[in-house]
Order: sequence, then C-alpha cells, then structure tokens
Amino acid sequence: MTRFDPRDPDFESRVRTSFARQGFMTTLGARLAHVAPGEVDIHVDHGESLTQQHGYFHAGVTASIADSAAGYAAMSLFAPGFGVLTSEFKINLLNPAQGPLLVAEGRVVKPGKLLCICKADVYGGDSRAHVATGLFTMVAREGLDD
Repeated sequence: MTRFDPRDPDFESRVRTSFARQGFMTTLGARLAHVAPGEVDIHVDHGESLTQQHGYFHAGVTASIADSAAGYAAMSLFAPGFGVLTSEFKINLLNPAQGPLLVAEGRVVKPGKLLCICKADVYGGDSRAHVATGLFTMVAREGLDD
C-alpha cells in the first residue's frame, strides 16, 4: 500500500470540518469512519428513505458516498487553503447494494498539486459484497479549504 505525505499537518481536522458542512451527506446519514493521508472511508446505515423500489440502497447513495470518499481522500493531500471539486468520475455498479451498512473506501491513486486521481470501492452487507468501484479525477481549488 502506498503511503502519502500530506501537505497540511492539520489535514484530518480540515477533512472532518468540511465533511460536517455537507448537507447532502447529513441527509444520507453518512459518517466518516477513517481518515488518513490519501484515505477516507464513509459509512451509511440502511434506511427506507435511501432505497430504490426493490429495497436495495439506491445507486445514487452508492455513487454519492464513493464520490465523497474519493474527494476527501484527495483533499487530505492538498495544501492548506485548497479544497476539492470532482471533475470527472466513472462508477461501475457490481452487485445490488444491500445489508445494514454501505462502506465507501476512497483512496488516492496518483496525487498532484492540482489534479488527483482516486479510486473508491463500495461494500455492502455483513459479507462485504463488492457493490461498486469507481475512478475519479479531483481538482484542487484555492479558497475552498473547508
């Protein structure tokens, strides 16, 4: 596993503060479970309001937590004063998202000063079935540090 050195020694506090300000993640009931340089995990508990017509987590939930996990993984490596915006992503839905919990594991693949390539894998249920995998391009943007 690759180890990254953050440009901001206070990266974890910045990530947590920014995440807490995301209204949509609050709406989903999402929470940060792991924050490290180049790594962020987000958890969401199952709830009826997050399902599609067959009772599985809606793909929008899966894609949203994957995007945020990848974005915050990138942000953890950006310099102070810089935030993150998603510029592009592709996600493959591999299995129905079911179970009591969804877990998105965002990881930096290739860091850069302004662009960061990340991946995110989403797992569901007690068996940790692989629900989705995605590739993301994140952009550092000065002045969006929270």
